[in-house]
Parts: sequence; C-alpha cells; structure tokens
Amino acid sequence: MIYDSVLGPHQEIITAKASDKKITSKAQDGGIVSAILIYALEENIIDGAIVAGEGKEPWKPEPHVATTKKEILKAAGTKYTMCPNLALIKEATRAYGLEKIGTVGTPCQVMGLRKMQAYPIGLRNASDKIALSIGIYCMENFPYESLKTFIEDDIGVKPSQVTKMDISKGKLFITHTEGEGKIPIKKTHGFEQSGCNYCLDYVSELADISCGSVAAKPGWSTIIKRTDKGSSIIDKAVEEGILETMETNEGKYGIELLRKLATNKKKKNQKNIDKKLDLGLKVPFTHSKNKNDPLENR
Repeated sequence: MIYDSVLGPHQEIITAKASDKKITSKAQDGGIVSAILIYALEENIIDGAIVAGEGKEPWKPEPHVATTKKEILKAAGTKYTMCPNLALIKEATRAYGLEKIGTVGTPCQVMGLRKMQAYPIGLRNASDKIALSIGIYCMENFPYESLKTFIEDDIGVKPSQVTKMDISKGKLFITHTEGEGKIPIKKTHGFEQSGCNYCLDYVSELADISCGSVAAKPGWSTIIKRTDKGSSIIDKAVEEGILETMETNEGKYGIELLRKLATNKKKKNQKNIDKKLDLGLKVPFTHSKNKNDPLENR
C-alpha cells in the first residue's frame, strides 16, 4: 500500500479502457465505471448499483437502481451536476432487496458513504451492504441552473439538444445536435456548488477504485486501485479481457498532471477554509493549520 498525501492511499495506478465497444460508444472516456459495474454484476460481486440516470429534465440526473447491464449502460456518461445517489441506499436494500450494492460518486459522495458506514445512524442493516465504491475525479460540480445557463446563454442551444459534455484542456466542451461549443473553465468559476470550494479531495481518496480521464490519452482512463477489493476486481477484469491496458504516462501530461491538479485543489481550498476559520465561521470541511504540511512546500 502506498500512502500518498496528494493522491491518497493506493496500491497501483494503471491506464485502461473497456474492451466492449458497446460500452465505449455510450460511456465517457474509457468507459471504466460502466465496465466494472457490469463485470461486478455478472460475477455476483454486486447484485445492483446506484447510478446517476435520466431525470425529468434533460441533463438533470436522478438516482436509479440498476440491476441489469442495459440499465447500467443507460446511465453511462458524465453529468456535470449533482445527483443524490446516496439517498437511494435504503430503497436499494428494501424495495429492490439488494444485499450487495455498487455505488458511484464524486469525492464528497464517497466521503459521505464512508461516514454512513462508520456511523450508520438510521441506516442499520443497509450500510453494511455496500459491496463496491467507485469514485470519480472531480474538481468542482455545478447546480443544474448553472449548467443550464452555460448551455442556453453561452452555447445558444437547449439542454434537450445536448448529446455529451466533457471537461478537457481547461474547457467545458458541450456537444449538441448542431455541432460543438466550448467554454473556458475560468469562465465557470463562481457558478460551482458552494461546498466545492472547501473540498480537499480531487481523486476520491476513500473509494475502492478511483478513475478519470486526467493523465490518459483520449478514449482511455486512469485507474487508481485503492483497497484490496478494488485492486482484485480490476486485476481480474484485466485478466479476463474486460479491460484493455496500456503503459501509464508518468510525465508532465500524465501522473505529474494528476498530482498537480490534486495538489492545487487541496492548496486552494485549504486557503478558503482558513479564511473562514479566521473569521470564526463554520465550514463543511476543516483542517488544522500546519506550517509543516508538505503541501505548503510544493
């Protein structure tokens, strides 16, 4: 186990993508989340997963319990607004009778999941049924109204016309039926969820498996194998040809970039936390000031 102050505890970092073309054609980047959930379902590691599925409004996701490959694929793709997946844990066990639940979430959601497992108040007989936690990289997320503003005002189309969204190379790319538009990420600052300004976790450090596109070539994903459970699932998926792998880029546009982004989030948001603490205000996340913190010397 590697204990890393920037990327969190992990066993190995690899670059991979789903082998199944049906998955990569529908999913984001390498289709890792969909591929692993489907593999875990077929191998009886989980008997269902809580995913961010379609909602009543375009690109405003709602949590769904997926118990088939088709249902998992239907929820594929990144949505850049929050979806309260954790709210469905009780229903997944009671209404669907799941005994082994797979979950997908942003760093803050993974943190909430682990807190629910540590202090299962109101979740008795449910929190211990979490069989797999997949975390995704996240710098910030947007309220639905902010996302709608980007689509309608900046790109000039309706949310119903959007077919895909992606953040890459400092821009938010919005693909739609008329073409593609892009918005500099700097222009989106101030529109994010307020809590994002106090979160110190970029790479879902508490998940079993973390993944995202940073440090990988287009169409591939960087996977951080964290727990024994997560590492074992990834290893078996690779052995059985569910995932294809390639050499991981350790350089400037590879793991160094992943470390840089994770470090920047910690340092920037720690300053936001410190400012509020100096004013005697409460913040969602706290961290004691420590001049010897290695992050301050990076």
